[in-house]
Order: sequence, then C-alpha cells, then structure tokens
Amino acid sequence: METFYRMALGMVPGIGNKLFKSLISYCESAEQVFKAPHSFLKKVPGVGERLVAEIAKKATFALAEKELEKAAKLNIQLLFYMDEQYPFRLKQIYDAPSLLYFKGKTDLNTIKTIGIVGTRQASGYGFQMTNELVRELRRYSNILMVSGLAYGIDIHAHKACLDYQIPTVGVMANGVDSVYPYVHKEIAQRMLETGGLLSENRIGSLPDAPKFPERNRVIAGMCDAIIVVEAAKKGGALITAELANSYNREVFAVPGNLTQPYSLGCNYLIKTHKAHLIQSVDDLDYIMNWDLDAKPPELLVPVHLSEKEKTIIQCLKEKELLIDELSFKTQIPMNKLASLLLTMEFEGYVQALPGKKFALGKKLQ
Repeated sequence: METFYRMALGMVPGIGNKLFKSLISYCESAEQVFKAPHSFLKKVPGVGERLVAEIAKKATFALAEKELEKAAKLNIQLLFYMDEQYPFRLKQIYDAPSLLYFKGKTDLNTIKTIGIVGTRQASGYGFQMTNELVRELRRYSNILMVSGLAYGIDIHAHKACLDYQIPTVGVMANGVDSVYPYVHKEIAQRMLETGGLLSENRIGSLPDAPKFPERNRVIAGMCDAIIVVEAAKKGGALITAELANSYNREVFAVPGNLTQPYSLGCNYLIKTHKAHLIQSVDDLDYIMNWDLDAKPPELLVPVHLSEKEKTIIQCLKEKELLIDELSFKTQIPMNKLASLLLTMEFEGYVQALPGKKFALGKKLQ
C-alpha cells in the first residue's frame, strides 16, 4: 500500500521532488502524510494552507491507481527515492527525482557507471571515437553506460554497447512506454535485454523542451563520470557537462578539430578546465584511479552480424589470412567473400593489408 500512497503523493499539485522527500521525512511514510493532522503538515517547511487542502482532497488516489495498473501491465518498475534499487549516485544530488520509471533488466547500481553524450550532428570522427571508447570499456567487468537515446553520439554509444555486450541504459524525456525518436525503437528494444530505459516522466508522457535538461541532470547525476565526444558551444551535451561538474562528477571531453563547429564545445570544456582531455580509456583509468580487470577481454563478436560475417571474424581472430585462404576456411565463394569483406572493412570489422591479406579491424582489436 505504501507504493500507492507514494504515487498519490507525488501527483498532488504543488508537490515537487524536494517537498515529496521532506513530507515523507517528517511523517515517516507517504501513507502518514495523508493521515497526519493539518496542523502537523503545516510545520513542514514549504507547506501552507493551500497545499494541505490539496493533500486532504485525496483527489490523486484514482490517478495513482490507474498509473500503478499501467505500470504492472507494461512491466515497468517503479523506483522511489527511498528504494534500494534507486540509483544511489543519483540520490546524492539535491534535485534528484522522487520517482523513476524503469523498464529493463540491469542493475542501476553497478560498480562503475559512465555517461557518453554528444551532438546530434555527429561526424565520422565522433562516431569513430565513440566506438573506440565503448570498445575499451570492455576491460571493466561491472560497468553500465548511460546516454540519452537521441540522434548522433547518444544512439551510436548505445549501439556500440550492444555490439560489445556492455549493459546500456537510455534516459528519456518522455514516458518509458514509448520511444522517441521512434526510429530508435528497435535499438531500444534490444537494450531491454541487458540494459534498459529510464525516465522520471509518467507513463504516456510526450517529450517537450523543458524535459530535456531535466533528463540531462539524471544522466549526469547517476554517473561516476561523463564523456562528451562531440558538442557545439551550446547544447544538451554542454548542459550535461555543466550539471556533472556541479554534482562533483568527473567530466571528460574528446578534443577535436579547431575549425569544426561540433568540436568547439569539447575544446571549450578542456580549455576552461571543465573537463579532462580524453583520448582513450587509459585517461579514464588515470583520473578515476580505477583498477583494471585481471584478464583482457575476450573478443566479442557483434550480435547483429550475419552468420557468414561471424565466421569470417572467427577465422581472422586466429591470424591474418590471404583472401583465398579465408575462402577455403570459411567455404564462402570468392566473389561473395570479396563483397562481404568490402562491407565489413567499411564498417571497421576487418582491414585490408598489402598482398591481399585481411585482419581484424579496429572495432575488434
């Protein structure tokens, strides 16, 4: 029943995140907030006659019941601020959400949590650096990568995590029952298997402008460190970095070309000492003082590749091969193999060497 009362309390007009926590702290439970004498409630800082009247109406009871029914039907977990499963790092910030909606399977309190953010207008360089940084995160056995499921760097970071089998969570500016932008729905569905989707917005909520900075504070608050890969001088990634600094989180930025508009933000953060320069995860190790895992990570073949592409990777895992040797080992006809290798080289999974030899590409090294 306490979950019901918490939901109802959070829906009372005029009760925000801070007041929600204060009321429960004073009354010891959400249920007691609704049962406490009016004179007692007025002693809570920020609570006046008008708010006491709103609480007394109990008008949100029906709304709370419907919200709980929706959550149960859609298999959405409700994580209140005082729950053990609520991200403990997020609890440390002054404006933490009182309630999070979570859909997925991962632990939100992993030993290490990293946020990767950046511009929606990402360049090839930005995609490359995102991929390399995520690939290097495999050295940690208990890590979670958090981003915003947006176009550009965000979605590429999520995709790279799926390729390298790293749990990843998308923090959303809408309800977790729908995906925005819709074109990322398939990736979001795959994320549910080992990661998840997270939001402070009610089920059925649509995204609007004020919700995006609020979403960014959740990303900044629940991470040990934020990596900004590419960013303009103004935008969501810079907001996330500023918030992370205000929460005493470490911020890293990938340096970029001085003439490129979407490197200006990262270069600015580095220049003004608001971010550490990062070229590889070695820089993360140094600043965060994180211990490495004893064993190097084994090769993880991206799950979305075809069976023939996976066979090629397994063969090249052993050593570099001539194209005719590769054709013999894989039993793939030469004309078909040449086409596959060209595609895989473009995607970074293999690389062509002199003398018609092939080796694993940078994505898999």
